[in-house]
Amino acid sequence: MNVLCIGNSFSEDATTYLQKIANGELYVRNLAIGGCSLERHYNNIVNNVSDYGYEVDGESIKISSIEETVKERKWDVISLQQVSHYSGIIDTYEPFLGEIVKYLKEKCPSARLVLHRTWAYDDKSDHEGFVSYDRDRKKMYNAIVDTTNKIAEKYSLDIIPCGDAIELVRDLPEFSNGAELNINRDGFHLSFDYGRYLAGLVMYRFFTGKSATEVGFEPKNTDKEINRKLKEIANKVFLN
Repeated sequence: MNVLCIGNSFSEDATTYLQKIANGELYVRNLAIGGCSLERHYNNIVNNVSDYGYEVDGESIKISSIEETVKERKWDVISLQQVSHYSGIIDTYEPFLGEIVKYLKEKCPSARLVLHRTWAYDDKSDHEGFVSYDRDRKKMYNAIVDTTNKIAEKYSLDIIPCGDAIELVRDLPEFSNGAELNINRDGFHLSFDYGRYLAGLVMYRFFTGKSATEVGFEPKNTDKEINRKLKEIANKVFLN
């Protein structure tokens, strides 16, 4: 399955381990510009801007454009997302997402378009965009869920529930005090080990339909028991 993600550092977090997790089942490429919003993606399409890091396993191997990349191969799935600080503000999605969807349906008519639901910021995050949610993690999470549900319904897009899995981990008693696990590295990006791993497991479960507990790959220097719990969470989030 050929998977293309159009996003930013949050899609980088979610796809860094995805090909290793999939062990040959998925061909994954990520187009990323740090902090890139749907509005900027749309303007980049209109102006055919080559300003994206074309990423393989979280590493940029060249600079590319959306137009160049969508022509590269027959993509089976294309994932879209809003920049994190606007992800729970519905007015920031339009008209940009609608125009992007129209463009991709024209250029890649056989591709399945999906929406990546990203995660809320950590309780102690100092990100300037957190003020839009009164610096309240739960308020931000609930706004993201409500907004992405409405947008997904409008365009008939399935949702990749990475943000739900991250929130579920934060609410578990054994993880909530940070003694065993820190799912974020700076208050909003995911940690390089467990955070990225969990998002990758959710992506794998979404794209393949296979149980995350069957995944053999685990990042270096990580605890097997914690990884086992993360695999269970990646499955559990699809039951809600």
